[in-house]
Amino acid sequence: MATIKQKPTQTPITHEKSPTLSSIDDALSSEIAVNVSGHKQELQRNFNLLSLCGFGITAGNVWFALGGSLHVAIFNGGPPGVIYEYIVASVFYWIIAASIAELASAIPSSGGVYHWATITGGRYGRACGWFAGWWNALAWLVAFGSIVQIVAAETVSMYAVMHDGFVTKQWHVFITYIIITWISVAIVLYMNRALPSIQIIGGFTVIAGVLISILVCAIMPHVNKQPYASNFSVWRYWQNQTGYSSSGFVFMAGMLNGAYAVGTPDLLSHLAEEVPHPSRNLPKAILFQFAFGFFSGFFYLISLLYGITSFDDVLASSYLSPLAEIYRQTAGTKTGSAGLLFVAFVPTFISCIGGCVTASRIFWTLARDRATPFSHFFSNVNQSTHNPFRAIVFSGVFITILGCIYVGSKTAFQAFVGSCMIFSMLSIVTAILPQLLSGRKNVVPGWFWMRGITGFIMNGIVCAYIIVFTVIFCFPFSLPIDAATMNYTSLMVGGLSLFVLIFWFVRQGTYVGPREVVLDAHVLAKDAL
Repeated sequence: MATIKQKPTQTPITHEKSPTLSSIDDALSSEIAVNVSGHKQELQRNFNLLSLCGFGITAGNVWFALGGSLHVAIFNGGPPGVIYEYIVASVFYWIIAASIAELASAIPSSGGVYHWATITGGRYGRACGWFAGWWNALAWLVAFGSIVQIVAAETVSMYAVMHDGFVTKQWHVFITYIIITWISVAIVLYMNRALPSIQIIGGFTVIAGVLISILVCAIMPHVNKQPYASNFSVWRYWQNQTGYSSSGFVFMAGMLNGAYAVGTPDLLSHLAEEVPHPSRNLPKAILFQFAFGFFSGFFYLISLLYGITSFDDVLASSYLSPLAEIYRQTAGTKTGSAGLLFVAFVPTFISCIGGCVTASRIFWTLARDRATPFSHFFSNVNQSTHNPFRAIVFSGVFITILGCIYVGSKTAFQAFVGSCMIFSMLSIVTAILPQLLSGRKNVVPGWFWMRGITGFIMNGIVCAYIIVFTVIFCFPFSLPIDAATMNYTSLMVGGLSLFVLIFWFVRQGTYVGPREVVLDAHVLAKDAL
């Protein structure tokens, strides 16, 4: 770890003037306290390290995401494929998280990859930051909708488990989706000061939930005199049910499921302006998020895979959440299944709140740099609620529209959800690849920094992984394909990226992007580093 190096003789990087940035220039010239983004510090630093860690493990709820996608992951190699693909995906994401952590430590800004790409991109920083910011915003807006849909499906499944003969309709999920969305939005809008406490509670419910789930799934089969799966079937019996002939390709494609569960390395960076001393606290919280996420997910997977008696019944289940049937088998009763679903419901509902916070923060950071439509309107910070009120409402409206798409076509909705991982990876590589190509010289090291050759190796692995797997994750999930089973991720990513490109040409004359501010105590707001 390194201390922050200051540049006392360097002036802030300036670009052509933009009307929205005049206040920033005024702040800098009059020595009004600003944060690392170059903007006046407007958000309250309500979070601390404990609540930041709670936010990380709640919004990035690894174990539940793994369980919820098990019915899809099982096709790529069976139980051994699920386990080993998760492990390998996690290793890559540890490396990505380390690369994210050092940038978050050096440039603790709510813009996250948006800000970092602007700095690491050097002379091309404005364009790099623009695309990184929009890709990241799209990733988190879609992720917010995906989280809400999962919780809505879980809620309907809880009801269905306890009511024999209940036939689930898409509109049941949609109504639940809308209710959960706007409860989450209302909490973020009007309970800003309570959010840290809510996330601490969420963190404890995640920890308690995974422990309870593991214990029940591990013990109840024995209590019910139900046989466990064999070691051979869990660890060694490879089953390729995708239609692809290459087991190596099947393994790499199956890593998408693990990546979806752990793939939120930039999550906490968007709270940089709401936590004191983010240069130190962000890397610490990211480490905790990924350490807890991996081990909780690993042991949870093991307990499920040993307790499931029939994967055929899981795949044929009428419940929207596969965990409903999995828990029914491992717990032995429908009541037990409903109970375990409720244990998972509490932290996953709180994760919806975290998803709303993250999506709205990144959209707000884009708006304050004139990177969005109606940017002056959306960049406003409400002086009563002390949050980007309008950006939060926009996030709720966006995923409400996404929910309407779900009612019309589940395939179209899944196409949006599938694009989430690709948008996230593209935004990350847009910040890290220029960092690597510039010899890691464009960023002043923060509290956490990978020194020497270590940083080059780690950044190189990140870029190679993202470039290769961005292509692999766009392949169809299985063969043969039809209109309903086709992977439309590439179409969705390409179409929305075209919109971002067109809007770039519209706004590039007035768009400036984040500022690089000299790390000087008399300029930066209190606790900005």
